[in-house]
Amino acid sequence: MLRSATRLFAAKRVAAFTPMRALSTSMPRFSDKLTIKLPESSFEMYNAEKPNLDVEISKEELLDMYTKMTTMRRMEMAADGLYKAKKIRGFCHLCNGQEAVSVGMEAAITSTDHVITAYRCHGFTYLRGGSIESILAELMGRSTGISKGKGGSMHMFTPNFYGGNGIVGAQVPLGAGVAFAQKYMENPSVTFALYGDGASNQGQVFEAFNMAKLWDLPCVFVCENNKYGMGTAANRSSASTEYFKRGDYIPGIKVNAMDALSVYRACQWAKEWTVSGKGPLVMELSTYRYGGHSMSDPGTTYRTREEIQHMRSTSDPITGMKAILLEHGVSTEADLKAIDKEARRIVDEALKLAEAAPEPSLAEFHTNIYQPGSEPTVVRGREPKELYYY
Repeated sequence: MLRSATRLFAAKRVAAFTPMRALSTSMPRFSDKLTIKLPESSFEMYNAEKPNLDVEISKEELLDMYTKMTTMRRMEMAADGLYKAKKIRGFCHLCNGQEAVSVGMEAAITSTDHVITAYRCHGFTYLRGGSIESILAELMGRSTGISKGKGGSMHMFTPNFYGGNGIVGAQVPLGAGVAFAQKYMENPSVTFALYGDGASNQGQVFEAFNMAKLWDLPCVFVCENNKYGMGTAANRSSASTEYFKRGDYIPGIKVNAMDALSVYRACQWAKEWTVSGKGPLVMELSTYRYGGHSMSDPGTTYRTREEIQHMRSTSDPITGMKAILLEHGVSTEADLKAIDKEARRIVDEALKLAEAAPEPSLAEFHTNIYQPGSEPTVVRGREPKELYYY
């Protein structure tokens, strides 16, 4: 199945991908760059000109994208197993199928740019500096978790990554606030504020659009449209499913987000647009999740197994990147199998360490409430006489 899907991707894109120049050896030097032409269908525009479809990228960057997507999926599969073994309790939202969103975006920006997203956040946390061990430990409520085991699936943070947010749509005005701070302090960086198609009808989203445009904030409002929200098809919950046009007075772009290179190019363009002072953008990333909304949702009551399998076999982002690497001689099948094997080893080792970590102590439960130096002398607990002294 994997090889047939690879051939399908290669057949579709071979005519579009042309090397930047003829190389003197059969295996190009790793430092050499390719110019890869994206299909015309990669972008759909609203009140803006389409970005250049030529993507200039090094072989090292392509291989890095493949490695990160493969590792991310392996990490999410490990989380899937932990949840089914009842080692993860509560909510757990996986991004299997959506890896191109975070990997393509992260490749286009720098650590000084800002990202804020909803609760499907494990992949972003990993790419923005969180270790696999700390993410898996957090999911299990262990003390070595990235939020010390106190946040779980929906609350993970790293520098300039303001986490997964559990309240639907609430991160969008927060993202606008981060962008306001960037403009106020004259930082030449961009904020990507992500939300799902299920959150797109929230009033606070439109309020954030309005304020961002009034002040021309360097903010890209990104709708991750995975077609089903919590379990309702987009066309049953939204009068208009053209989310990239929702900004009205804000230009928009719709992106094929099953292709990491399309996301990469779109985010490059979006950063150039916002940092140059043109104001905000609305970006719709058309993607697809293989699992349910969360682990408690089987994901097959509102869509067929055949639909999911069709997306896996024709549009998988990892398979698509594999086809690009093989087509351009960046890697061989053996090289990619070695990457897959190494990803499995790394995740398995991180999983063992995370499982071995203890739960946080009870004394840790009332910490990290106040800014250091501003704490009261006593914090109340749950019971009338339950007091914690600083």
